[in-house]
Amino acid sequence: MFKAVAFVFLTVCLLSARAAGPGLNATSAVDRAVARGINFLLTRQDDDGAIGKIDRKSKDNATVMTGLALLALASVGHQATDDTAEGRALRKGLDYILAPERQDATGYFGKYDGSRMYGHGIVTLMLAELLGMGVDSRQDALIRDRCQKAIDLIVRSQKVRKHNPKYEGGWRYTPDANDADLSVTVWQVMALRAAKNSGLNVPKDTIDAAIAYIKRSYHGGNRRSGRLTNLKSAFAYEPDHGPTFSTASEGLLALQVCGDYSAEELTGTVAWLHEQPLKRETRFFFYGTYYYAQGMYQRGGEDAEKAREAVEKIMLEMQQDDGSWVGRDQETVSKVYSTSLALLSLSVRYHFMPIYQR
Repeated sequence: MFKAVAFVFLTVCLLSARAAGPGLNATSAVDRAVARGINFLLTRQDDDGAIGKIDRKSKDNATVMTGLALLALASVGHQATDDTAEGRALRKGLDYILAPERQDATGYFGKYDGSRMYGHGIVTLMLAELLGMGVDSRQDALIRDRCQKAIDLIVRSQKVRKHNPKYEGGWRYTPDANDADLSVTVWQVMALRAAKNSGLNVPKDTIDAAIAYIKRSYHGGNRRSGRLTNLKSAFAYEPDHGPTFSTASEGLLALQVCGDYSAEELTGTVAWLHEQPLKRETRFFFYGTYYYAQGMYQRGGEDAEKAREAVEKIMLEMQQDDGSWVGRDQETVSKVYSTSLALLSLSVRYHFMPIYQR
């Protein structure tokens, strides 16, 4: 029954996406860039299904890199049931992540590959988005089981008592962390919302507490009065810090994904981002651009259109001859990472993934 409902839901999503904008069968420069980017990711898949393990820079984070790459594949319309190279890559990648040795007994995906709660949130988000979309009932059951265990760990981790009340509701590097930051928190929030949308058990108070933490991360708010003191500012890495392009974009997407479209913090963040032009030299460029593209898409209207055009322009300029994307942080991250985030940034024109739809 679950698979049937999920199949109908995805079909509606796909039909809506194709009605709303161009698809991968189109011949635009963006479509060609996306196809080349996907082809690059396929060349980085190992025989066991991991994507990025054969790349020296990502071999120690194989689980999360595979999860991020699978999310990118799905975001532009590929499914594990497709009888294509992309479909086969998805199936193999899912089998790799669903193997017992990727997730510990507590439900944690971030332990064995060293990716910590960052990796846990990303892999859980990917599984939640692919619930009911496995190649067969066995894979579907594994996705559901592993994802619920991962969600339960996120819920438990949030309840760990923080050493400062300003961190309540957030997450940081490990499940037992007693502080929090916005970057780790937003990955958990995305996973929670995707899981809730897919029918898994996600307590409402967990999401409510996360929203409160995200709002406390807005630079220009007064926690005592609950009022904002600056309506041209943005979200920061931690409460009381200053905003950056990546953290502003993270908060922009997260609050909207949680359904809080009218928050004053969003108005201030959009105004702040209007004064921050996309530049490839920006620190954490691909990471921030992914959140920026998806967050502005959620705003709709002129904001969404201008952001999409800016992202597509710079991504087309930056794509490498082999189809990958490389940024200034490339010495510490892999091409699989930057290419996956570039594809997720470009995927706003397709609207395939439920979590990213308005």
